Amino acid sequence: MIALGTRLAARGHRVTLQTWERWRTAVEAAGMEFAPAPEYRVFPTLGRPLKPYEAVYRAAGEMRPLVRELAPDAVVADILTLAPALAGELEDVPVATLVPHVFPAGAPGQPPYSMGARLPRTAAGRALWREVGRLAAGGLRRGRDELNETRRRLGLAPLPYVHGGISRRLCLVATFPQLEYPRPWPAWTRVVGPLLWEPPADEVELPPGEGPLVLVAPSTSQDPDHRLLRASLRGLARAPVRVLATANRPLAGAAIDTPPNARLVDWVSYARTMPRCDVVVCHGGHGTVARALASGCAVVAVPAAGDMNENAARIAWAGVGTRVPGRLTTPAAIRLAVERCLADPQVRARAGALATWLAAHDPATRAAEEIEAFAGAERTHVPSG
Repeated sequence: MIALGTRLAARGHRVTLQTWERWRTAVEAAGMEFAPAPEYRVFPTLGRPLKPYEAVYRAAGEMRPLVRELAPDAVVADILTLAPALAGELEDVPVATLVPHVFPAGAPGQPPYSMGARLPRTAAGRALWREVGRLAAGGLRRGRDELNETRRRLGLAPLPYVHGGISRRLCLVATFPQLEYPRPWPAWTRVVGPLLWEPPADEVELPPGEGPLVLVAPSTSQDPDHRLLRASLRGLARAPVRVLATANRPLAGAAIDTPPNARLVDWVSYARTMPRCDVVVCHGGHGTVARALASGCAVVAVPAAGDMNENAARIAWAGVGTRVPGRLTTPAAIRLAVERCLADPQVRARAGALATWLAAHDPATRAAEEIEAFAGAERTHVPSG
């Protein structure tokens, strides 16, 4: 969102980004106006839990005055943030969706999103996934019913389709098109490429030597015990590589053995560091994966939660790296995966091709142009009847 908002502001638009207070400085530095988003937990207390759609209902009511005051030409909402989309709809403002990862709505014959399953290669495999899709459809319908109840409480009409958090007017999918399984795309979707942004970080010194450089970059929200970090450092200790490992959080005195061929730091700039790396070992969060591929790095993904299983499956399918199941987060498995990426020139070549594609495209500008066209078309549209 910051990447998109920055580009829109640079193109002369007035942009207000509503998010948590911790991002105020970054938002304002990029030329946008900041609006604080409601910050409350979905389950604030053990005694009085706030159910997810109750939180959506509450947040939509809190956000509606801001939309009314700004009177924007368009609202762009993250796919996981239903409240601003509902607030925009309540104020009759056209709403677009930004998906900051691969598209989550599946296609017939393809595995359901987030399972981490590969695209089937046979008719039998496609038939199997169609059957699984029918079973999974019940959960999607329940989600639609819960959303429609929230919409009813807000005074909005029900939706006849599932995935109601995705705008049917415009949906920007911010990932590499090479990570998307082949499918017929709805007319309202645009796969624009990854929107990359990172907060400032100090320069770090790389490990000395001339061997291949491996960056170990765990998730900022998963693995509090540094399991992936420890396994990677141990597994690569005797490998003919250099290792730069970041905890992506203050280590605060945590005892983590660092071998002679490695350097361990709290934080690192991916944008400045990954172009100098050969392989990135990570949990598979989309931001880390996209930055690694934008830098031409092969990726070893060890998924932990959320969309990481899906991202790991796409990495393996696209041939730009390999995945290691989370249960196999061992030194031997990490070393084997890294060695496999380094030994196969095709893996690095395919990752490099994605970096070349990105250098020839500009996802932030493409996304901004889509929003400009969307807002202009909706502003001049006069409903019939």
